[in-house]
Amino acid sequence: MKVPPEITYRNVEKTDAIDTLVNEKIAKLEQVCSYISSCHIAIEKINDRPRSGSPYRVRIDITVPPGHELVGESNPTEDTQYEPLNAVIRDAFNAARQQLVKLTQRQHESDKSVSREIDRETTALVTKLFRDRGYGFLKTLDGQEIYFHSNSVLHDDFERLEVGTGVHFFLGQGEEGPQASTIKIIDKPGVRVGKSEQTLIEPPLDWKE
Repeated sequence: MKVPPEITYRNVEKTDAIDTLVNEKIAKLEQVCSYISSCHIAIEKINDRPRSGSPYRVRIDITVPPGHELVGESNPTEDTQYEPLNAVIRDAFNAARQQLVKLTQRQHESDKSVSREIDRETTALVTKLFRDRGYGFLKTLDGQEIYFHSNSVLHDDFERLEVGTGVHFFLGQGEEGPQASTIKIIDKPGVRVGKSEQTLIEPPLDWKE
C-alpha cells in the first residue's frame, strides 16, 4: 500500500487484540490487490445497550487506481444475533475483500482483452508521473494522452521513468479508456545514439518539458 492505512476509533477502546486483527485483515486485502492507493477504516460504537444486533459499526473505504472507490461496511441490525466487535470487523473486511476480488478480476480480464486487441507497438513520451500512486500518463506523437500503471512498465523500470522519457508501448482499451501496457524505455526525446544522426524519438509538436 502506497499510503499507510488510516484507522479511526470512535467511542471504542483500542486494544492490542483489535489492532492485531485489523492489521491482519489489511494484509489480506493487500494480498488480493498490491496497488491499493488508500485505505480508511472507521471503528465506532453507536449504541451502548442494543437489544440485539451489535453496538458497533465498521466502515472501510478503499481507493484503487485509476480511480475506483470501494466501501466495505458492517452494521448488524436488530434482527441479527448480537455480534461482538471482532465479528463486526471481520464482516466489514470480508465485504471489502469481496469487492476487491471482483474489481481485480475485472481489471485482469480487461488486461487480457487489451492484449487481444493490440494492433501495433506505439511510441510516446512520459508527460505526467505520480510515483506515490504508481501510475502516470504518456503522450503519443499524434498528441493522444494515455494512462499507464507502474505494473505495465517492463523490467520494473517505473522508478527510472522521468517526464520526457521516450517509450514504446502497446495500446489497448481499459475500463477507463485507452491504456498503455508492456511499456519499454527507449530514451529521452532528442537523444542520439553513438555516431548516428538519427533522433530516437521526436517530441510531439506541442511538447513542453
